[in-house]
Amino acid sequence: MDKLGILEGILFVVGDEGITLKNLCETMNITNEEAKKLLLELKDKYQSADHGLRISYLGDAFKLTTKEEHREYYQKLVDNPEVNTLSPSTLEVLAIIAYNQPITRVEIDEMRGVSSTYIIRRLVARGLIKEAGKSNMPGRPNLYRTTHEFLDCFGLATLNDLPKIAEETPTEEVTELFTSIYKEEENHEVGV
Repeated sequence: MDKLGILEGILFVVGDEGITLKNLCETMNITNEEAKKLLLELKDKYQSADHGLRISYLGDAFKLTTKEEHREYYQKLVDNPEVNTLSPSTLEVLAIIAYNQPITRVEIDEMRGVSSTYIIRRLVARGLIKEAGKSNMPGRPNLYRTTHEFLDCFGLATLNDLPKIAEETPTEEVTELFTSIYKEEENHEVGV
């Protein structure tokens, strides 16, 4: 089993949240010393010029980040209007954050049923959302909230200007259809 590959995959999956040394050891079932050795080995591998990523230790967590020397290219990607259109899935994540902020990535993923890591990274890069502290949940994941740029982008003065979401209530027609089916079945005689 290639532990270096597993470590790289774990760092990719945890995304912006990062992973603590303790959680990494528990996840990979390895000692602190082995985890540190693997992190250093992967960090050295990423230092070569043919890699665009690096391992950073930010806060109390290890995470994959891009190299600072490539920043101008990433900025072009973010500033490109063709790339900057908001897809339906991006709008979905943005709406979830706007109506439920502050919220963690895990909570967003639970609501959507799919991972939102990449979308959250893009929204942070575009300045539409930002980290707003840490949750008290296990692992202390980041909390996200919308920014002033979000309000400007959608022409809102405050979050109170967001459209109200109407709660769905069962209509009388649906209820009547449900009860009428059972009434019909009760009136049928066996063998007729």
